[in-house]
Amino acid sequence: MGLPDGVAPCGVTRLARKLNGFAPLGEDEMPVLRDLATGTRTVRRREDLIVEGRSYKSLFLIADGILMRYRILRDGRRQIINLAVPGDFAGMPGCLYENALYSIRALTEAQVETIPLQKVVRLSETHPRLASKILWSFACETAIYVEHLILVGRRTALERVAHFLLELLNRLQVIGLADESSYRIRLSQEVIGDALGLSLPYVNRILRRLSDDGLVTIREHRFMINDVEALGALADFERNYLRPMPLTEFSDAPR
Repeated sequence: MGLPDGVAPCGVTRLARKLNGFAPLGEDEMPVLRDLATGTRTVRRREDLIVEGRSYKSLFLIADGILMRYRILRDGRRQIINLAVPGDFAGMPGCLYENALYSIRALTEAQVETIPLQKVVRLSETHPRLASKILWSFACETAIYVEHLILVGRRTALERVAHFLLELLNRLQVIGLADESSYRIRLSQEVIGDALGLSLPYVNRILRRLSDDGLVTIREHRFMINDVEALGALADFERNYLRPMPLTEFSDAPR
């Protein structure tokens, strides 16, 4: 996944696009947000950006690429907590603790912008409305975690895979990296399995079934959902958790 040739990735631009639906950034806030970053770095594919157990005092705003939040259990099994896409912050809430709670690894080559946590905290004093908008994005991420808990705990394997593919479609649409029914992403069946608590053969079998039923086509890292409505009905997918209420409903309310 990447941007067209000649176009530099910008995490702030991706974030602004994501926020636009519920907390648009004002022209005066964009420079403040840009000034938060102290530098941009490249994270190679399969390289860890954050390692569980180490201390971090910065957030990372993803400009380009896909990363995964994960934890390795004592017996070597891996649980992927969530995928992080451009416009997302990596490192929250781990940077609020003495040591990181989980690791974050790049699934593709990625560009990230480093933002010291201290700068984000100071926003509550210097630019409280901007701080509230960033808080809104953190709340949206929390809702995704909760939905994944339900996904792994109660849904069938078929429902899990269908829901996972639809969630990615919706998240990538918001930042302009997916069209109405498809997106390109380097995503192995092993990653899907570790995110959904399924074995590799099981994931392979489910994807083949979705393909045979004409619901999903996967070709050269492009996921094409041939019938979004039918797949949504199969997964009982409701995208409300990805669309929080507009911040203006609170800031403009009578006191």
